[in-house]
Amino acid sequence: MGAKKKFDLYSKRIIDYIKLLFVILMGVICIVICAQAFSKVSAANFYATIACCLILTALEAVNAFVVKKFVAKMVFYGLDSALILTICILTGNSFMSTIYCIVLTQCYIAVESFKDKCVLFGVSCGIFSVSFLIGSFVSNPNPDAVEIISGVLFGLVAIVLDFVIVTFLLKFYKTNLELSAALKEADENRARLEEAYEELTSTKVFEERNRIAKDIHDTAGHSMTTVIMQTEAAKLLIDENPQEAKTRIISANIQAKNALEQMRESVHLLAGRDKARPLREEIEEVIAQTIDGTSVKARYDLDDVQPEYETYRFIVNSLKELLSNGIRHGKATAFYVELKAWKDVLTLLVSDNGEGVKGEIREGFGLKGIREKAERMGGKVWLSSEEGDGFEIEITVPAKETK
Repeated sequence: MGAKKKFDLYSKRIIDYIKLLFVILMGVICIVICAQAFSKVSAANFYATIACCLILTALEAVNAFVVKKFVAKMVFYGLDSALILTICILTGNSFMSTIYCIVLTQCYIAVESFKDKCVLFGVSCGIFSVSFLIGSFVSNPNPDAVEIISGVLFGLVAIVLDFVIVTFLLKFYKTNLELSAALKEADENRARLEEAYEELTSTKVFEERNRIAKDIHDTAGHSMTTVIMQTEAAKLLIDENPQEAKTRIISANIQAKNALEQMRESVHLLAGRDKARPLREEIEEVIAQTIDGTSVKARYDLDDVQPEYETYRFIVNSLKELLSNGIRHGKATAFYVELKAWKDVLTLLVSDNGEGVKGEIREGFGLKGIREKAERMGGKVWLSSEEGDGFEIEITVPAKETK
């Protein structure tokens, strides 16, 4: 059950209790009126008073718990007014203002509009005044003018106070219930949001683990496959062409280092540790690992930028792949690496002095993966090569700064 339904049910239950209380109060006052009339009026008037009091109490109960429409309630209010006038004629004006206040309170509870409450209040003041005067003249042909005026004023003051107090309490009660319902609904919404957040978090963790697993498969797995192929080739060439075998072993060593570094990064991500090293330092480390123990040379020009982690990993992994390709396929001995940030674009340029490519450039697994990843990120890749004149690749991706 929602907070709104609970609010409506709770509100109806409280209002019903209040209505029942006023019906009981009406019955008690009628009993008091009948008890006073027993010794003051004739037997016929006494029995008539009892009948009027019973009918008035019954009408009040029906009006409170059975009648729902506003027009019907006003009809019952007219009958109540007629009965109150009859009781006043039979017994005098005792408790007249009190009975009016009880009847009016039931009507105020049933009426939603404040404007309708004001109209009902004004009409009631007029009816009370007329009824009081008629009751006074009928019960006493020579009434005291001061007594009549003071009685009317006292009754009007009681009706005014009843209107003000009941209207304020109803407004306060309704506002308090609405606030309580709003708070309960807010608590329910917060609970649902927390549940949804937990589900979303679990989904994000699952997606991130899948992404890391795919990254390991695509990069580290490819590197390890290359290591195996290079070492197998070196084993076959070690007697016939030692220099070529050495080159293959060096390339396999670079690929193994790259694969190991990739595995470390993935383990750090799975353990919840973010990458803290700046991108510039990471690129310098990759270049240092590549040329370590080899005759390969490298120059670089790197801007000090720190993109979001997806871009960070893409730039580093692409550089590893390009350096390895340049050594393995292009027989490159020198590289130039440039990382530049311009406005909202990050550019990685890698060129080498290798053998180059004759004719059309055919993209292997590594280059194809770089192009597809760059395009998914909203970037582009340009390849340039001529036979005997090296190889150059330029990668641009959106430069989203890490937050």
